[in-house]
Amino acid sequence: MAWFGIRVNTFANSRTAFASLAGKPYPIYSIPLRAGMSIGMLLISVELLIMLCILLFVPGDYAGACFIGFAIGESLGAAALRIAGGIFTKIADIGSDLMKIVFKIKEDDARNPGVIADCVGDNAGDSVGPSADGFETYGVTGVALITFILLAVKDPVIQVQLLVWIFVMRIMMLVSSALAYFVNEAIAKARYGNAGKMNFEAPLTSLVWLTSVISIALTYLVSYAIIPTLGGDSTLWWKLATIISCGTLAGAVIPELVKVFTSTESRHVREVVTSSEEGGASLNILSGLVAGNFSAYWLGITMVALMAIGFYFSTMGLGSVPAGAVDPLMLAPAVFAFGLVAFGFLGMGPVTIAVDSYGPVTDNAQSVYELSLIEQIPGIAGELKKDYNISVNFEQAKHMLEENDGAGNTFKATAKPVLIGTAVVGATTMIFSIIMALTHGLTQNKESLSLLYAPFVLGLISGGAIIYWFTGASMQAVTTGAYRAVEFIKKNIKLEGVEKASVADSKKVVQICTQYAQKGMFNIFLTVFFATLAFSFAEPFFFIGYLISIAIFGLYQAIFMANAGGAWDNAKKIVEVELKQKGTELHAATVVGDTVGDPFKDTSSVALNPIIKFTTLFGLLAVELAVQLTAEQGSGLTHLLAAAFFVVSAFFVWRSFYGMRIGAAREQAESASAR
Repeated sequence: MAWFGIRVNTFANSRTAFASLAGKPYPIYSIPLRAGMSIGMLLISVELLIMLCILLFVPGDYAGACFIGFAIGESLGAAALRIAGGIFTKIADIGSDLMKIVFKIKEDDARNPGVIADCVGDNAGDSVGPSADGFETYGVTGVALITFILLAVKDPVIQVQLLVWIFVMRIMMLVSSALAYFVNEAIAKARYGNAGKMNFEAPLTSLVWLTSVISIALTYLVSYAIIPTLGGDSTLWWKLATIISCGTLAGAVIPELVKVFTSTESRHVREVVTSSEEGGASLNILSGLVAGNFSAYWLGITMVALMAIGFYFSTMGLGSVPAGAVDPLMLAPAVFAFGLVAFGFLGMGPVTIAVDSYGPVTDNAQSVYELSLIEQIPGIAGELKKDYNISVNFEQAKHMLEENDGAGNTFKATAKPVLIGTAVVGATTMIFSIIMALTHGLTQNKESLSLLYAPFVLGLISGGAIIYWFTGASMQAVTTGAYRAVEFIKKNIKLEGVEKASVADSKKVVQICTQYAQKGMFNIFLTVFFATLAFSFAEPFFFIGYLISIAIFGLYQAIFMANAGGAWDNAKKIVEVELKQKGTELHAATVVGDTVGDPFKDTSSVALNPIIKFTTLFGLLAVELAVQLTAEQGSGLTHLLAAAFFVVSAFFVWRSFYGMRIGAAREQAESASAR
């Protein structure tokens, strides 16, 4: 999936750049969206096919283990690609952007050896990462719901009904996304096909809302057809459909709220620009932090409200005892409702992936245009007219590409809270599976899930420490890598007598980005891996508190960082496109703010999603192993192993800063040069 995502977007980059030469905005919008939809549709279809194959063809005794293994494998890949890709892309982006201030050169200047690395980074971090992340998100959420149904529903007939319903709903979501895309494209083409100017955000917004409306309508129709009666109750179909619709509605409402804080039309973003006019980079950064904090409040309250509605409907019969039965229809129906809300978040999945992929294509289209040096080719205007019947206006083409990049920034930002929200709500469902195992079906040890039980409280406190360490470690890797990239570029950039940077210099910047991305990912991933083992072996209910804590801390940290970064990014875009003040002090201030926001929005925040899910899934296996080992060997061995695992994780925490600091990087470089 990651390979397919980068492959499609790489082609779309150059095609979008070429389409801009015709001077019409519609193709510049249409090509990136078409590329994103192709990625989204294939991604969800392959994930669904693999899960259906496991369900239909793997023997029942092994199917559960296969689902868990599939989900853990997805999380492993997504975590590695998100972390490494996020570090790579932001090292390159910062290294390239800072040259605009230092040397007063234009955006994506071909003489800047950091531009090629920036293009590679956009594909690595913003194409590979989201593709892997989206693939993992769908698989893990599905596995969480399947696990819940098998553990919490005792009646095998109801189990089968719910499992069939879940998979049919997934197919319906694909159909609704495809239908909405074709309808929206027909409307957009009729409206903008021959227009000379368009609001690039308008058709993307209508696509999101149209998909949500169609998906909600089909949710009720399919639910009525598949589960008209569940456990003798003929009303549960619409109650379950309503719970899912809360999540589907969130998939449209959350992007609207994100736009309030990140769009080029946002008052928050314009506040960032206004504050920069007098306060420079200092007030620019402070205003962006304000936008990020406010966004965390509104998005958090919105998620709570929609989850509360889902909880309300879960009390209307899901926990009742069917006629003639002994056991209730399901245990902990509120947890199932939360899982369905997460499932509904993904009800417009291909479209969510599409608008996320839209951003890197629009970004790289600008770079491809500048790197082509097309304006400097003798007789190119006549050649384009002769071969393609294009009356080219280079200034118009560049303006449209920059304007569309602003829309790409906005909608790239909208997908992040949807994915992190899904991770957190879905993790809640998976945590329930661990609780079921530890309490023997909610019959024992329930008093340990209380604030009166000290290990549980200590676990709640520990989770926050890991989230803040992760944020710092990922940004440290970016900071050190960017320092080395800037150092190299400043020494080797040639602005006189050349049209473009040498291939060797560009390769060196890519090498620096790759080196620090791999180092950072290695330290971070091993810390997370051994910390999960340490805390699960320390005490099972301590670990439950830890999992709940990283989900909650991670949710708000990710939303805050993603939207603060989005505000800084589009504040710079307003100065460049609308105010046309490139090269001014105001522009320099917004560039500084954007470089602060780069690791906020595209490294730390986005990587929290797979980290939370990997910890929860891997923790499910680790805590079961710890409980079994304690029963067989006593608590002494598990506590000893917990201490050993914690020492290893603390070592990699140490390496993630002290081994990655700028001074250490310089010493290593000098040592390598001496050899």
